[in-house]
Amino acid sequence: MTNSSLQERKVKAIARGQGNAYPVYVERAKNAELWDVEGNRYIDFGTGIAVCNTGHSHPKIVAAVKAQLDNFSHTCVMVNPYESAVELAEKLTEIAPGESDKKAIFVTTGAEAVENCVKIARAHTGRRGVIAFNGGFHGRTNLTMALTGKITPYKHQFGPFAGDVFHAPFPIDYHNISVKHSLDALNNLFKVDIAPCDVAAIIVEPVQGEGGFYAAPAEFLRQLRRLCDDHGIVLIADEIQTGFGRTGKMFSFEHAGVEPDLITMAKGIAGGFPIAAVVGKSEIMDAPLPGGLGGTYGGSPVACVAALTVLDVIKEEGLVERAVQIGAIFNERLTALQAEYPQLIGEVRNQGAMIAMELVNNGDCEQANIALTQAIIAKAAKYGLILLACGFYGNVIRFLPALTISDELINEGLDQFVRLFDEAANC
Repeated sequence: MTNSSLQERKVKAIARGQGNAYPVYVERAKNAELWDVEGNRYIDFGTGIAVCNTGHSHPKIVAAVKAQLDNFSHTCVMVNPYESAVELAEKLTEIAPGESDKKAIFVTTGAEAVENCVKIARAHTGRRGVIAFNGGFHGRTNLTMALTGKITPYKHQFGPFAGDVFHAPFPIDYHNISVKHSLDALNNLFKVDIAPCDVAAIIVEPVQGEGGFYAAPAEFLRQLRRLCDDHGIVLIADEIQTGFGRTGKMFSFEHAGVEPDLITMAKGIAGGFPIAAVVGKSEIMDAPLPGGLGGTYGGSPVACVAALTVLDVIKEEGLVERAVQIGAIFNERLTALQAEYPQLIGEVRNQGAMIAMELVNNGDCEQANIALTQAIIAKAAKYGLILLACGFYGNVIRFLPALTISDELINEGLDQFVRLFDEAANC
């Protein structure tokens, strides 16, 4: 069996819309490494898009899941619940930012978590409007596509979208979009498109994921909190990619000292098992009537025990603190590479282990170097690397290593990345 033969079968059997970044078919994975069906080894700097924060096949997670399978795999938490779901809800409400009394619900995907946040906010406020930000990514369902602030590939061909959704600029210093610019645009929305008394929620990623790994300035998040408080608007933190230690805090909003009203959680929550959650202030969470929230597979018992074990591993292995150390190593190495290629690497940035380099032409932030980005991704497997791109213009290389990765493996991978960059930049 070869990668190419499997790719041929995949193209015939799976719709092209569900594409794959690499024609590399995984046979096994351990911590921060993958091996394909041909025996080739890869250092994984993507971790399934920030899902395996605790590494691939962490032995404690594997053991917990195997033990649960010996008991039962599904009953539906809305029919016959189980202790693991209750315990996970208790722990998530304990670790969520802020001192307010909180409750949780479980769903299956990040997009579901976002949709349920909007439902909860509308039920709580009795209002219709939702405001999101340019460049934000919130999912691929109809409502979450409407919230997502980028057309291609997420929204192209798929309209019409849910109504009463509005967008404002996201503050990005590197692209000369200031906090004042964003706040002024919000105030303009209130004058032109929707009155604040009609807005149910504002949703924001504290670090934009697909948008390019731009961190929201702390002052911006604090101003959003004040604005929402002034107008009775629900502030939703989309922590799907930033949560569970990824940014050097359990949740990225903690960097700003801001308590959101509702928080979406997914990706890193369960080490690769599908589960997502909404955690929020109790009086807001309880607004929908019984039966108004949920889903058949939400809160899977297998995923619940995996998530409980992830929380234990994060604490026992100090992975929140480790994210800061990982980010520092990447930042130092990539900044040194930037010094060699100042006309091509516009900015290196990170919040913890959420790391990015933006590629440009002529050192100009407004000249996105999409071709170089695509060349690096295309050649990555040849250098034994799994890399991901992102960005409003597709010109950002993002690094999302497992928080359990060793320094030695980081540097081995970055040595290969430097060689890869040299080849792509000089060909």
